[in-house]
Amino acid sequence: MTPLKTTTCLALLTVLSAACSPDETEFVLERPESVATMAPINRYDALKSYVDPTANPGFKLGAGVSLADYMARGVAYRMINSNFNDITLGYEMKHGAVVKADGKLDLTNVINLLKAAQAAGVSVYGHTLAWHANQNAAYLNSLLLTGVDFDPADKRVNYVNGSFEQNQTGWNSWGGSSTRDIVNTGLVGTKSLRFTHTSKANPWDAQIALDFSPMPVPVGEYTLSFFVRSDAPGKFRCSTVGTGPDVQYQADVITSTTWQYVEWDIKSAGSLQALRYDMGTTPGTYYLDEVRLNPKSTLYKKPVILQLSDQEKGRIIGGAMDKWIAEMVTQTKPYVKAWDVVNEPMDDAKPTTLKTAAGRARIATDEFFWQDYLGKDYGVRAFKLARQYGNADDVLFINDYNLEYDLNKCRGLIDYVSYLEANGAKVDGIGTQMHMSLDTKRENIDQMFRMLAATGKMIKISEMDIGIGTGIKTPATTPAQYKAQADLYEYVISKYMELVPAKQRYGITMWSPMDSAEGSTWRAGEPIGLWKRDYSRKQAYGGFANGLAGRNVSAEFK
Repeated sequence: MTPLKTTTCLALLTVLSAACSPDETEFVLERPESVATMAPINRYDALKSYVDPTANPGFKLGAGVSLADYMARGVAYRMINSNFNDITLGYEMKHGAVVKADGKLDLTNVINLLKAAQAAGVSVYGHTLAWHANQNAAYLNSLLLTGVDFDPADKRVNYVNGSFEQNQTGWNSWGGSSTRDIVNTGLVGTKSLRFTHTSKANPWDAQIALDFSPMPVPVGEYTLSFFVRSDAPGKFRCSTVGTGPDVQYQADVITSTTWQYVEWDIKSAGSLQALRYDMGTTPGTYYLDEVRLNPKSTLYKKPVILQLSDQEKGRIIGGAMDKWIAEMVTQTKPYVKAWDVVNEPMDDAKPTTLKTAAGRARIATDEFFWQDYLGKDYGVRAFKLARQYGNADDVLFINDYNLEYDLNKCRGLIDYVSYLEANGAKVDGIGTQMHMSLDTKRENIDQMFRMLAATGKMIKISEMDIGIGTGIKTPATTPAQYKAQADLYEYVISKYMELVPAKQRYGITMWSPMDSAEGSTWRAGEPIGLWKRDYSRKQAYGGFANGLAGRNVSAEFK
């Protein structure tokens, strides 16, 4: 290339370059508002770095997490370990999660979690020992039954082998990835038949089968009777095998965790051969006991399920609490140094009294109210047991929700703490859950902290999260609402630091660090977290960090 051509090309490139360059005096593009807002949030350090250890010695900054998410050791595990120094399992350390049908505890997964957290330098807060929900209520209710009172005059022939005390002769089952076995949880005698299946289709897609003996059953009228319960609400029907009129179908039977007696009148025209329990429509685990097929009799009296006296019920349920807390605390004490001993004791409608199952139209299948059998002293018993079997320096809490919403409930809880201690229990701390929305009254928040601090107890924000309110889900949340959420997070934490003396600040647990998934059982689809579902930070992260630091950290960024 000649010097002339080179010069020409360079000149041309200069002109093109100038043409492609923006004229900064006329085309200044502002960053989108979302980028401008989030840029400083992403410059914040890990949350736990904003807790001053000198001003807050021993402060626990916690996160709620599921055992599966933590043990997967994925992004959630790394995010929690980086930002928090304490975790609380939402479900897996509760009675319903670890107490099996025979009353034994299975803590294999819990112990593995505790070891993993310890290796990561993260402590675990025990949640929870004495609560009415998330219970193995089927097991506890089974303790209150003494058996069945049968009609002593009933000498009718029984055409089935249905006691399950000796063998399963004549019984079979199939379909729905089902399993069938005999377990030591019988209502009559000591054993019952257990059937578990996963079908959710036609009734006949999962069946328990029983051949009558002798077969066929002689012509006549008969009563099929049995006792049944299930681990969760269930449904099935019975049907018979034969030809013509001997094929019969029962109306659906609705089951619960409590044993019930069922009768079905059928006829034999001479070809009645077998019975089917058609279980396919509702997956679950079902229990059968004392199945009978007898000739129908108008003189026969239905059996009665026997109940214990109130005194005996109190003795037995007290023993069940003793066993549960003693074993749970003993097996976890090398790792767990703090517990929610009594959880959510106060009634919402009558906030100065304890919750009760009495008068409720519906009791969930996992609900069991210790206080209905042990009285007001159930909390005394629970604290004494936790103290007896735990470590000498364990920190034991009572915990409840809506204390900032209903100050009378806060007063009721404080009064109950006084009752517990007057009757020999030692309560170290009070947890306030603080599941809030943007319309939560700030003056109530302030007053609650003052009231709790005045007790002299350790005070913990135990399950904090803030939604937008009125069921607003993530897609409908506006930038202004996200900003208000961040401001409220900062306000609550700042007031906790201001109004609760340093020696009483146990710590803060963020119950849902991430926004709730649409299918979640907790505040489904609500933007309650500090992180979005993709683990990107929200403005709430900055507000939370500012509250911990006691200053606007972002003002220091340049």
